[in-house]
Amino acid sequence: MREILEAEAREDFNRARKNAFFSQIFNLFSSDQEGLLSLQEVRETLRPRGETYKGMKTVPLDQIVGSEGRYRDFNSQFLPRYEHLRSRWQRVDLAHLTDIVLPPVSLYEVGGVYFVRDGNHRVSVARTQGVTEIDAEVVALETEIPLHGTMTRENLRKAVINHEKEDFLRRLHIPEFLPGADFTVSATGRYDELEKHIHGHKYYLNECQVVEIPLEQAIKSWYQNVYCPIVQVITQNNLMARFPDRTPTDLYLWIVRHWDQLKEQCGLDFPLDAAAEDYARHYGAGRGHRFLRSFRLGRRVLHLLLRLQRYSHRRKKRRKIRKEEAL
Repeated sequence: MREILEAEAREDFNRARKNAFFSQIFNLFSSDQEGLLSLQEVRETLRPRGETYKGMKTVPLDQIVGSEGRYRDFNSQFLPRYEHLRSRWQRVDLAHLTDIVLPPVSLYEVGGVYFVRDGNHRVSVARTQGVTEIDAEVVALETEIPLHGTMTRENLRKAVINHEKEDFLRRLHIPEFLPGADFTVSATGRYDELEKHIHGHKYYLNECQVVEIPLEQAIKSWYQNVYCPIVQVITQNNLMARFPDRTPTDLYLWIVRHWDQLKEQCGLDFPLDAAAEDYARHYGAGRGHRFLRSFRLGRRVLHLLLRLQRYSHRRKKRRKIRKEEAL
């Protein structure tokens, strides 16, 4: 009986690996959909304020979206991605097939979803076997940003950016002072830098005043005399074409930083136009960059095609062996 169950566990792993492989092919052009979230990456992005022990809970498996240390070993459906996972995975599956009760997994809860601290193989086997819930010991990391079960790295990045933008606009009353102004960015942490620019400009204006100017006046002055002229240079020189998937506010922040460096090297009279063009020339995407991206994608496609060929060959070999054993 045990031999039959061991054979079934082997077939379960083979089927899980096959499904993981075809999932990789299906998500070839959207690789962000394929992988688990890294807890460390989420911590660095969300910067949770603290943690609370929640005790034992029954957790829906489709709400487990990442792992603390094994996020590279499993895909987003917790299917095993590598052959070296076979031995331990099959032992856990065999325990499941023989109704052996395994200890609860350990999870972190972050914004309503979960990350595996310990028990990645148990989660993988449970999902493969169609189980919908799992017993877990849970520690919650405190964050104001809600997450969801299908969240990818890109979704997470956008959620954090939106939260930071709303906080920036609310704290500085931007919609009241600059109605219609748009300060969209493409990475986390940039609204803190933008706020430093505003307060730096306010400090500069106050040096020439007897009475401290109000924040509203400083924001309007910064927008009209600093931000808009730089964005106008970006637009007139068509610099956005060299930075796909970025925003004018991204380039504003980068060019200001680069301009400050050039003024330290070449003198305070270094022109803004030249600083913007110099930044685009050094860091913008040209034809070579686009060719390199296409080349890397082509290599990825070729690698998957070779894996598909090897997989097909192994299947034919296994079928041949089974036919010979049947005879």
